[in-house]
This record gives sequence, structure tokens and C-alpha cells, in this order.
Amino acid sequence: MAVAFHDINSAAGLKKLDQYLLTRSYITGYQASKDDVTVHAALSKPPSAEYVNASRWYNHIAALLRISGVSGEGCGVKIEGSAPITAEAVATPPACDSKASAAEDDDDDSDVDLFGEETEEEKKAAEERAAAVKASTKKKESGKSSVLLDIKPWDDETDMKKLEEAVRSIEVEGLHWGASKLVPVGYGIKKLTIMLTIVDDLVSVDSLIEERLTVEPINEYVQSCDIVAFNKICKIDALLSWSGLKIFLL
Repeated sequence: MAVAFHDINSAAGLKKLDQYLLTRSYITGYQASKDDVTVHAALSKPPSAEYVNASRWYNHIAALLRISGVSGEGCGVKIEGSAPITAEAVATPPACDSKASAAEDDDDDSDVDLFGEETEEEKKAAEERAAAVKASTKKKESGKSSVLLDIKPWDDETDMKKLEEAVRSIEVEGLHWGASKLVPVGYGIKKLTIMLTIVDDLVSVDSLIEERLTVEPINEYVQSCDIVAFNKICKIDALLSWSGLKIFLL
């Protein structure tokens, strides 16, 4: 069944595309196809960074188009409320070898040395292709994890409200604080059990504890931190993982 998108260049259309790509790498199927190229061509400009999933997908398809093209047929996609897309815009022939192209453009083929040293232009093009492959691979492999922390105060006189405020004041790219609960540990002392989501490539939980949670000024309230659970969030079980943690805290 064909997938349909409406007014894809509007804020509402981009938001729906971003939500659609939250659990998908491609528009349809498990590999890049002409459906991806169709949606890519329908966008008037790259999605802004606020549309995380759409931006990741757009950059990945752009890299594929620059390097090798896209040959998958896909299942069909409809773009409603946008200008018609021509067949030429969707066509993605394989990228040509730079030396072969240069030879075709040169009237005197005998002057082309296919075994000579690379020119500066060829070296630059090769570096750009390698950088594009590395960037697209990193985006594809980058994942998220859900973490459950136990944060313990110094004693029963520690203001737990201020402790939690201090913890949540930590702002790091790729870190999102979630639900929390105070849990009794004995002798009138309570610990803060709190969930957080991290982007694996951007945040290290060990560094977060050692360099943020247990140093000044937060160590005025925090005595120690323990990792209770660390779960990799997959596309399929992301919701199940978070649901399980929420049930644990109830």
C-alpha cells in the first residue's frame, strides 16, 4: 500500500514526516528506494535540526545520491498538496567515475593518463565522498539508551527537593531527564530514583556521574550514584522498554 504525505513542506507536514521516521530508517522497506528519492525531491529544503528524525533521514539519502544513487523500487508513495514531481527529479543514475567523466569531456583522449597521480580536484572529491560515508554511517549506527539511576543523599537532613532540582539542572546535548520517585532506604533516609534517556554517541553515563553529579556544587546534596538499569532502545522495543521502567517506578 502506498504511503501518503500531505503538504510536506509545511510545519505540520514536516512534523508528521518526523514522527513517521521515528521508528523507520527509510520511507518504505528496509533499504533506500525510489520512495525515499520521491519524498527527498518533494522537500524544498533540508529539514531543520528540530525535526531530528527527518533531518537524519534527509542527510542519509542525500549522501547516497551523491555516492552511488538509489536503485530500490519501493512500495509507492504519494505527495499531496505539493508541486508535481517530474520523473527526472526522481531518477538517480549511479555516480560516474571522475576520471572516466574527465576523459569523455576531453576532446583529446590520448592526453588522458588513467594511471597517473590524482589531481587536487580528485583528491578533494574522494575526501568528500569518504566524509559523507562516515557521516551517514555514524547517523545510522547512533542509538539511544534508557538508564535508571539511584541517587543517594548524605543523610536524612538533606533537602531532597533541592537535590532533584540540582540533578535536573544538568543540561547536556543528548540527555533527557524523565520520571522520578523518592524511595525509602532506612533510618528516615530516602534516595532519588530517576530515569534518563541518552544518545549513546553524545553522553557517557560514567562521565555524567563522575564529572557532573558527584562534584561541586551538586555534591552538597549528592553522596553517591548507582546505575540500576541500562537498556538499549531499539526501534521495535523502544516503547516497551520505557513502559517497563515506568511501571517499575509506580
